[in-house]
Amino acid sequence: MIEIQLDGRKVEIAEGSTVMHAAEKAGTFIPHFCYHKKLSISANCRMCLVDIEKMPKPMPACATPVTQGMIVHTKNDKAIKAQQSVMEFLLINHPLDCPICDQGGECQLQDIAVGYGASASRYEEEKRIVAVKDVGPLISMQEMTRCIHCTRCVRFGQEIAGVMELGMSQRGEHSTIETFLGETIDSELSGNMIDICPVGALTSKPFRYSARTWELSRRKSISPHDSTGANLIVQVKSNRVMRVVPFENEAVNECWIADRDRFSYEALNGDERLTTPMIKQGGQWKSADWPTALEYVANGLRQISAEHGASSLGALVSPHATLEELHLSVKLMQGLGSTNIDHRLRNAEFPAPEGARYLGTAIASLSNLQSVLVVGSHLRKEHPLFAQRIRQSARKGCIVSSIASGHDDWAMPVAHQIEVPAAQWVQALASVAAAVAAEKGVQAPVQAVADDTAVAIAQALMAGEHKAILLGNAAAHHAQASSLLALVQWLADQTGASFGYLTEAANTVGAQLVGAQPAPGGLHAGQMLGGALKAVVLLATEPEFDSAAGAQAVQALGKAQMVVSLNPFKANMAFCDVMLPVAPFTETSGTFVNAEGRAQSFHAVVQPLGETRPAWKVLRVLANMLNVPGFDFTSSEEVRQDIACLVSGETLLVAPDRLGNRTTATINPGGHAGAPVVAGIYQLDGIVRRAPALQLTADARLTGTQEVAA
Repeated sequence: MIEIQLDGRKVEIAEGSTVMHAAEKAGTFIPHFCYHKKLSISANCRMCLVDIEKMPKPMPACATPVTQGMIVHTKNDKAIKAQQSVMEFLLINHPLDCPICDQGGECQLQDIAVGYGASASRYEEEKRIVAVKDVGPLISMQEMTRCIHCTRCVRFGQEIAGVMELGMSQRGEHSTIETFLGETIDSELSGNMIDICPVGALTSKPFRYSARTWELSRRKSISPHDSTGANLIVQVKSNRVMRVVPFENEAVNECWIADRDRFSYEALNGDERLTTPMIKQGGQWKSADWPTALEYVANGLRQISAEHGASSLGALVSPHATLEELHLSVKLMQGLGSTNIDHRLRNAEFPAPEGARYLGTAIASLSNLQSVLVVGSHLRKEHPLFAQRIRQSARKGCIVSSIASGHDDWAMPVAHQIEVPAAQWVQALASVAAAVAAEKGVQAPVQAVADDTAVAIAQALMAGEHKAILLGNAAAHHAQASSLLALVQWLADQTGASFGYLTEAANTVGAQLVGAQPAPGGLHAGQMLGGALKAVVLLATEPEFDSAAGAQAVQALGKAQMVVSLNPFKANMAFCDVMLPVAPFTETSGTFVNAEGRAQSFHAVVQPLGETRPAWKVLRVLANMLNVPGFDFTSSEEVRQDIACLVSGETLLVAPDRLGNRTTATINPGGHAGAPVVAGIYQLDGIVRRAPALQLTADARLTGTQEVAA
């Protein structure tokens, strides 16, 4: 540790730190624009000039390393005059359009200009003008004249997103931030550039000119999309979601969120929202009140159960639903005498549960791996924030290896890649296991020949202390998923690596914890989607898009006597008999369990739209009408307390013994596996599918619900 004097106070700081780091530790504010704690130092705005004794001129605090005994003044006359001079230069070309700027009220330049800017400018020359640029449907670069060339957006692309989509061209006052050759910004993390821009140069195109920051209420929430469990701030005006930005949580999403977390809110106010219960009569949809619709459903379920038995009833539930909704769905089916419930709609194999499959390590640990093997995942598009963390590990020297069907661009260096059809993934993993076995002198789990790439992956896994083997969405949906897991378990045991699933959805782990999969003797999702039921309840899912059956599910479910859809949107209309409008995540309270097993609860941020009701309330009332006991809940908190796997305390936790990736499955390297079905980045769930801006992106145009190449 080094001791310096900062504004008369002694501060101890680690060697190699900068004056800015010392000021942050001491709680002293130094004005800055280009400095950001997650980005490299560029020192090009010069706003953080400070006076350091024995140095002839002011020095940038962000780029000046501390030395023993250094004496720093951040607020004496010399420092203040230097900072005021820099502010004067920054404002020479800045337009005076604060009243109409979307950044007004949360602009770093505006705030600092109040303290360090002059009341009038000495410069009377014409201000420069920067040409308007169209970089896609998410980010607006209409007012790049406001840009102060801090290059935060450029460095974000290089260092965090892994794709340098923006750069600075020209010199002097002609310098401009722009894309290369007029390309669009297509990174799945691009919206974070809006957050880190200290001025109004980069703004949100969907939010543009829709509200002022001081008109918005800010409420915390959790992302309902992928398994990161990103923490959000949802900004609301007049009971309408206007914008979504990240809430900083170093253990989960740091200060970033993916674009689908940021822009999917558009669907919540869209034309496809279902706002009143509807019943199909004579092939025509007609609105109904809640008592009529629920009575229709209860009578139908009761009659079908009496005629065909309870085993003819079943539920297909979404892993994007809340823990409380899934728990009540399980209780309802059990109360009706059925064990037919499943959340694994995209799976090709349905093994008996042996524990809740999860990441197998902390999310934060992904930033400090020394070696990682990813099996069956387009990591960058399926899990953007996990990819970002592994990208940081790669920047520190982590050896990244992959077994996949295609050569996907992960925007990070992949040292070793085995590229084979999905049907050969088990053999590819077996060859890595054979290489490990040969290196350690133990018997391999199955006979296989290790090529040079397999040997290199094995050596990488055996080196270092922090390493992981991660199974992606395609591996989880694979027809030989159990064999893949058994091989990964063997490799982890031999190499000391952690192992687990990246997990697909916001509550995939939670769905397993509450038992949203069939008990022995019950029908799994594949059987139910094949038309084995007489009555089907769909919770927040659209089998045509959310299942491996695809269009075939429409035909199969159309043969059922009754299909009930609980969905925020007008979905499943082709084969449903009843549509019940249930609340999306912004209109209900609930809990999601992310990939690492972290349970995060949230509250509604707006009132339900129209006649929409929280799904847990709909399930409770339906159970009461069917005389199912144990549904006397008055709040989602009471439902949560009824879930045995959660341990209440200062923070909500999942009981550790409920999580586990261990398997007793036997390895079958000779099985025949079809191509796993994996959702595209903007096809993952009903909300992102209906977000207009996201559907205009390059990723949405190129991908849909697609198969991994066989």
